[in-house]
Amino acid sequence: MKKSANLAALVGAGLLVSTLSGCGGGAETQSDFDNVDVTQPVTDWQLVWSDEFDGTTISSTKWNYEINCSGGGNNEKQCYTDSSDNAFIKDGMLNIVALPAAEGAEKPYTSTRLTTQHKADFKYGRFEMRAKLPYGQGSWPAFWMMPTDSVYGGWPRSGEIDILEAVNLKVVGEDGVAESNVHGTLHYGREWPNNASSGKSYQLPDGVNPADDFHTYAIEWQEGEIRWYVDGYLYATQRQSVVRYNSRDEAIGLSHRGWFAEYFDQSSGELQTHWDSAPFDQEFFMILNLAVGGNWPENVNNLGIDASAFAEGQSFVVDYVRVYQCAANPDTGKGCETIRPGYEDEADALVIGAAPIPSPPSSGIPQNLTIFGGTPNPNWAAWDCCGGTTPTLVADADRGDVYEFSVAATPTVNGFTSREEFITDEQGQPSPFDASPIIETGTISFDMQVVSAPNDAASVWKFKVESVGASTAVELDITASSEGVAPVTGQWQTYTFPLQMLADAGLDLSAIDVLMIFPVWGSGEGAVYRVDNVKISADISFPELVLFADQQNPDWPMWDCCAGSSPTEEMDDAEHGTVAQFSIGATPTVMGFITRSANGGSDTPFDATALLDGGLIQFEMKVVNAPGSPDASWKFKAEADNASSAVELDLTASIEGQAPVTGQWQTYSFSLAALAAAGLDVSAIDVIMIYPAWGTGEGAVYRVDNAKIHLPGANQGPGLTLFANEAAEQWSIWDCCGGTTPTVEQDDDQHGATAQFIIGATPTVMGILADDDVYFDASALLADGVVRFEMKVISAPSDASATWLFKIEADGASSFAELPLSSSLEGLAPVVGQWQTYTFSLQDLFDAGLDISAIDVLMVFPAWGTGNGAVYRLDNVVITQP
Repeated sequence: MKKSANLAALVGAGLLVSTLSGCGGGAETQSDFDNVDVTQPVTDWQLVWSDEFDGTTISSTKWNYEINCSGGGNNEKQCYTDSSDNAFIKDGMLNIVALPAAEGAEKPYTSTRLTTQHKADFKYGRFEMRAKLPYGQGSWPAFWMMPTDSVYGGWPRSGEIDILEAVNLKVVGEDGVAESNVHGTLHYGREWPNNASSGKSYQLPDGVNPADDFHTYAIEWQEGEIRWYVDGYLYATQRQSVVRYNSRDEAIGLSHRGWFAEYFDQSSGELQTHWDSAPFDQEFFMILNLAVGGNWPENVNNLGIDASAFAEGQSFVVDYVRVYQCAANPDTGKGCETIRPGYEDEADALVIGAAPIPSPPSSGIPQNLTIFGGTPNPNWAAWDCCGGTTPTLVADADRGDVYEFSVAATPTVNGFTSREEFITDEQGQPSPFDASPIIETGTISFDMQVVSAPNDAASVWKFKVESVGASTAVELDITASSEGVAPVTGQWQTYTFPLQMLADAGLDLSAIDVLMIFPVWGSGEGAVYRVDNVKISADISFPELVLFADQQNPDWPMWDCCAGSSPTEEMDDAEHGTVAQFSIGATPTVMGFITRSANGGSDTPFDATALLDGGLIQFEMKVVNAPGSPDASWKFKAEADNASSAVELDLTASIEGQAPVTGQWQTYSFSLAALAAAGLDVSAIDVIMIYPAWGTGEGAVYRVDNAKIHLPGANQGPGLTLFANEAAEQWSIWDCCGGTTPTVEQDDDQHGATAQFIIGATPTVMGILADDDVYFDASALLADGVVRFEMKVISAPSDASATWLFKIEADGASSFAELPLSSSLEGLAPVVGQWQTYTFSLQDLFDAGLDISAIDVLMVFPAWGTGNGAVYRLDNVVITQP
């Protein structure tokens, strides 16, 4: 019943909620619909409290009177009294009557509000009322609940449950239709005026009006879920939010957007957001009241209050109020659900809530952001702050689509924002950008063309950037850009602002959420201007150390610790060319690569800190002669800062998990994050060693090539090339189940070497597969990244009805997205003999359920069991930014 003073929120809660839809998920129930009578509570509901109103007076052991003229926080026009004129028992019914007040009274009407606080307080259960509702413009009856103890803070942090509300029943609008909606709503979240609510409205079938007769109104409230009923029909379900996590157990979104809570942590004192059953996990009490007027009823239907409707009084008549407890599990309220098919379907009863969508914490990894580059970014809305215009996409003859902004008589600023309240794209979510990792070389840049200058010739153009919800901001003249130029009407001009300059001026770079470009406030009328290529970016590269590839690194020479030998460079096969060779004699030793000056190096320790997320120490090794000792085990060791820290592992502890096989080249990869967790200071690595265990190596001869410390896929532009002439390192072309071996085949001059797949009689899927424990994290590309590939069908499947599919999986198939090729951005079906490009938005794949932080398989194939006879090729398979 309690509402914010914000009219839009009030009317939205009452009238627009019927349009809401949700994302699924949440608390699960097991149901046998054939054995459920949805018109009655199921048998495990046990009556624990009721008032049948069969006495002569309102029971003081069950109900409290609220006596005040405060307007309910909603500018209501009644005083609540304990007068028997406003509330009484008659014919076994409670009557709450709204009446005109005496002349000169504080408010023009009187009524009653009854509560059960500290007399009947409940956590979970079924709460049911049978009642006939009042009517008329300005009437507002309610059966609702408030927290007994506001443990999470002031309204609505501790929650509010509106079981039944109705406003202005039977009022006939301009369309000739009488108002007949009832509403069920939750209030929660941040403290007013930033409060949140969600709910749904319902109309009785066959045009029946709730003011014409008695009907039952109920909720069933259990841990994590609340359901609303009218005459036993379940019309709305609301649930707690369900957080979606990536492979690193970081919150990245919501699989169901429901309610949430925000309150101060008792230990730290920090204000925190919680996506759990709070605040609806405490005791609540019931309220019955009839308000007259207020922000909601007076601003909908025929507006205001119809005094004639209340001249003889309006009555809210209640037959009974009953509370049931679920005997199956009183502690959670679960096990007694009265449900029907569709109750957990967002297209039917499930309501989408207003919980904020969590974004993952910064990885500290440098990344770029394109806010607009010909295609809108769903997470960054083009925005007019205050002038009431709508920025539009217009076609520029040379550039394609660009955004056009205008300024009218009302002062305003224009730009782009990633704040939740301004994002209009259904796929968008608040995505403040962490630019701190690129502070040294990064910039904010954009292109602008002034189409029409402001009418005020003295107007100055401004650039402003805000962060952390406007807690920090920097505003500059546009001439403070690196280019230092003022706009010239009709010309496209580029403006660049170094991030370091903005940080020095006080901007917190860790959560940039608004960029503005505008004529100075109040001087912009008449301005029309276009914007393109809006970016926060830097030339990003990751450090890489090559220890040996065709020749030794003079700063990191090959090294025999203790036996006095000199490792040599030797020619191997055509693929490897020159390699490093180590030989161990009778004297125990260890061997590898070193940068310490005492051992011939240049004292240039390698700082791998920037590579912690995904970086590797990696090398190839071939044992030419095995050690003479049968007990020899092969070791890998890394030291840092003159041996102040070190980690030694068996080679079988590598990601590949394999022991050396004499005569075979084998790859060994060790995660920098795992080495750091084991105690290695990765900021000053100065020795890498590969050797048989001390004292067991005599007779060993072994070769090492392509030894490096690096981030796979880095320094090749954003993203990952999975196949271009060959499969990416640690990825391979793959047949899941058909027993074939995909091959690399030459195609036309444009494509060269391509991946070819052939499907026989055995059903299968095919594509590109990562090695064990290898994943690609595309999180940094979410805003505008894509998966793109070219495909040519050489021979179509024998089954003419076969549908070509694209599937991508992550984290060992723990999540995936599968779509027909025709759902690509190009929308094409394959044509035999033609190379065709297919592009899928990472945002769309993420929304379909893919965990983009750990991609490990990409598949292209005819639908399972329909592919026999298909021969097709893939090339230029990338996960990238446009």
